[in-house]
Amino acid sequence: MLQTLSTHLTSTTTTTTAPLLLSKPFLSLSSKSKLSHSKPFNFPQTLKPISYYKPPMNILNKLGFGTRSPDPSTMDPTIPQGPDDDLPAPGQQFAQFGAGCFWGVELALQRVPGVTKTEVGYTQGLLHNPSYEDICTGTTMHSEVVRVQYDPKEGSFEALLDAFWARHDPTTLNRQGNDVGTQYRSGIYYYTP
Repeated sequence: MLQTLSTHLTSTTTTTTAPLLLSKPFLSLSSKSKLSHSKPFNFPQTLKPISYYKPPMNILNKLGFGTRSPDPSTMDPTIPQGPDDDLPAPGQQFAQFGAGCFWGVELALQRVPGVTKTEVGYTQGLLHNPSYEDICTGTTMHSEVVRVQYDPKEGSFEALLDAFWARHDPTTLNRQGNDVGTQYRSGIYYYTP
């Protein structure tokens, strides 16, 4: 009689006299083979701990994971928190969109009819004039955006919205494709004349 394996690792008997052949990489089992479980191997202890405390700025923090947002009460109160002071060109309007990394979004919005100018930057954060490295920490609460200047006689805000919706997935939180972090969140920011 031959011992075989069932789906629950129990043995059953069969009347076949030929050895059981299992597909590669298994070897054939003879009728005298026994299933055994080896004892767990104890790994030797090391003298040093395997991991050390790392300073707060590590690769995960740069990606926006595992960091705390700064306390707004500790931020510099002289940071201007009002609207932009600049104005669009005569007859033009501004709109601003956050849809992931601003370079790809900018290219998509530049192709919309009526767009006369685009600018990339950061908005909605707590730090005045942040650097790219500041944004990547995930602690400034900024969002990458594209500000669009467009001529409403040649193109519409609705056409910009169509490009915005086609460019990204607003149902994924703080992510657009391979870009992950709070700076990649979705946003539509409008300006009133």
